[in-house]
Amino acid sequence: MKILIVGNGGRENALAYAVYNSDSFKNNSGKIFITKGNPGSVKYAESIYVEPTDINSLSDFALRENIDLTIAGSETPLSIGITDLFQSKGLRIFGPSKAAAEIESSKIFSKELMKNSGVPTAEFRSFDESNINTSEDYFKNCKYPVVIKADGLAAGKGVIIAEDFSRAMETVKDFTGGNTFGSAGRKFIAEEFLNGEEVSVFAITDGTDYVLLPFSQDHKKISEGETGKNTGGMGAVAPVKKFMSDEMIRKINSKIIKPVLMEMKNTGREFKGCLYCGLMIVNDEPFVIEFNCRFGDPETQAVLPLIESDFLELMFASSDNKISEYDLKIKDEYACCVVLASKGYPDKFEKGNLISGMEISNDDCIVFQSGTAISSDGRSVLTNGGRVLSVVGISQSSLSDAKEKAYRNAELIEFENKYYRKDIGFKQL
Repeated sequence: MKILIVGNGGRENALAYAVYNSDSFKNNSGKIFITKGNPGSVKYAESIYVEPTDINSLSDFALRENIDLTIAGSETPLSIGITDLFQSKGLRIFGPSKAAAEIESSKIFSKELMKNSGVPTAEFRSFDESNINTSEDYFKNCKYPVVIKADGLAAGKGVIIAEDFSRAMETVKDFTGGNTFGSAGRKFIAEEFLNGEEVSVFAITDGTDYVLLPFSQDHKKISEGETGKNTGGMGAVAPVKKFMSDEMIRKINSKIIKPVLMEMKNTGREFKGCLYCGLMIVNDEPFVIEFNCRFGDPETQAVLPLIESDFLELMFASSDNKISEYDLKIKDEYACCVVLASKGYPDKFEKGNLISGMEISNDDCIVFQSGTAISSDGRSVLTNGGRVLSVVGISQSSLSDAKEKAYRNAELIEFENKYYRKDIGFKQL
């Protein structure tokens, strides 16, 4: 059995780990390939030197190697049509079509979808070249704080919470000038600020049926107490139990996931793969902050180690329209993921610093690599990105114990300008 994973970050390292540890993979003499794999993912997979966005070369590789299933990790290949291309050549792939992936690649499309399907979300207004001149009047009269989101893909960073009119207009100028996000910000939405508890939901679906993976909570801000700039994510915990009652889960299913999947199918955009629902729980009601078309990072690093059933079979079940036949089993355990970043992220940061102390040999901690590279002599691992490592503590007893294990091991890892938040999980604890 041959599996191809598209992407090369911490999420893809976790996907490779989960596939590698699946019984169906082991029992079928499995082999994993991964695009431009980092030193962590190559423990499980053979690296191929093809860019994740070079979908034509990837489809050629998949045909040549008789790949049984491709798993698209990141949003960019999905947004440019990797699923459509692979399926046109008779190749199995986990992930939505280009049309369905627009649920993430266009915030305006996503908000209109929510409105049309009756999904609870914040009140919003969209702006593009046709009405950009009216945005100043809107921001003069709106309630603050207000959330401003770039329409296109922005690596999880295209969201600004403006506290006043001056900051709002500064953001509009920055977005539409193309200096920060290029064309992704030339269209944008402004939406009501919601205050509540955030939760990330992964629904693995074949377009009709779905299963929900353990709920997780991401920490997007760079600094403690959810302050400072937005990042791709500084850590995550799973499962979220504090406010996820049976009634809340019923609401998420009936008010969000089922109507969205139905609307997507009815409009010719059937969604297959991982539907990521970023929710805000306000007064015991779930509101959608965003939809993504793939697994989240770093939530994936916290969630996947908690799956007891065969993960690779779940990927096949989504691709083969057999989710209804899949029996999802979850471990009665807790996970806390702490991201070790390079100081200066999400702005300027150094690369090429030596990393030591990753040789963690206990069963209650996993290190997934994100922004890393091998040294020129092949002997050392170096920093190669803003988010460098994900240190995941696992516990059978409590979230606080998982957190303690994550931080204890995070302290053992050293590299120059290491930075990490000290309060991951504080909202649950």
